[in-house]
Amino acid sequence: MALHIVTGDIGGTNARLQLVACDGDDCRVRRSREYASQAFTGFDTILRDFLDAESPGSVSAACLAVAGPVEATDHGQRVQVTNLPWVLDSAALASGFSIRHVFLINDFQAVGHGIGVMPEASFSILQTGKPVLGGTRAVLGAGTGLGQAILVPRPSGVEVLATEGGHVDFGPTSELELELARWLITTRGRACYEDVLSGPGLSRLYEFLRARRFADESAVLAQAIQAGDPAAAITQAALQHQDALASATLDLFVRIFGSQAGNLAMAAGATGGVYIAGGIAPRIIERLRGPEFLRAFCNKGSHSHWLATVPVRVVMDPEVGLRGALVVARNVVRHELH
Repeated sequence: MALHIVTGDIGGTNARLQLVACDGDDCRVRRSREYASQAFTGFDTILRDFLDAESPGSVSAACLAVAGPVEATDHGQRVQVTNLPWVLDSAALASGFSIRHVFLINDFQAVGHGIGVMPEASFSILQTGKPVLGGTRAVLGAGTGLGQAILVPRPSGVEVLATEGGHVDFGPTSELELELARWLITTRGRACYEDVLSGPGLSRLYEFLRARRFADESAVLAQAIQAGDPAAAITQAALQHQDALASATLDLFVRIFGSQAGNLAMAAGATGGVYIAGGIAPRIIERLRGPEFLRAFCNKGSHSHWLATVPVRVVMDPEVGLRGALVVARNVVRHELH
């Protein structure tokens, strides 16, 4: 008899859900939906809509990957979503939706588990490097926020450690970035990496360069920014080489992204490689393949040579978090069954 498992990737912009039927090792997606997170006041409404066609008790387990730190409670887990006024509680969800097992994990913990089951075609290689077999790996990704995780080898497999490393203090590496740090402290009270390496962060970089009069702002782009998604408008203009200010913004974003990826590689001792995930990276893959990202990644003084040996790959599949959540859900169910 097939087990029905709900997997979720819950972020500040989108909430993706899948219903998967697993019969032994054979798993098939029965239903898949994507919701605009900002359009809902809470996650319960989304899950209720998604499960509307299911009878109570028909779902055996759910694993929800959530953008935020996971806290243990007396009865399960609880997450305050970082960029939304939502709180998810595993016990309340299990009771309210008649699901026996509900497990909450950090979204980049799910990405870490998903990487291990992704085919090679899901990655774009930025640096081949010289990977150490069984070495520690690291993953980071920019989207609504900046997520990071570390994949540590254990005798029983890989343990994925969720972190809040995206919120560490921003470390400037140039005079321009020093000015940026001062501007962030003045305007926001603090400078951290998520302030610049995210969708809202890209908009902040644009505002900073515009305020610094780095280049003239075009009326066309200004109108596009006002009319829709500012980060998307800036990115599109930069990739189409239509706007000098947008192009300079994306270049600065890529340099800082590369620098922080190198920081994480050093902090984690990521001899097995660094994976760039999140919603932004696949959209700007053309710029990530250019020289600026890897130059900043390897620019670590006496450790530059070592950074050049670390493999760097971009995760191109947006469902990596859902795949990782399924891995965790199946492991939890198997443990309960035995």
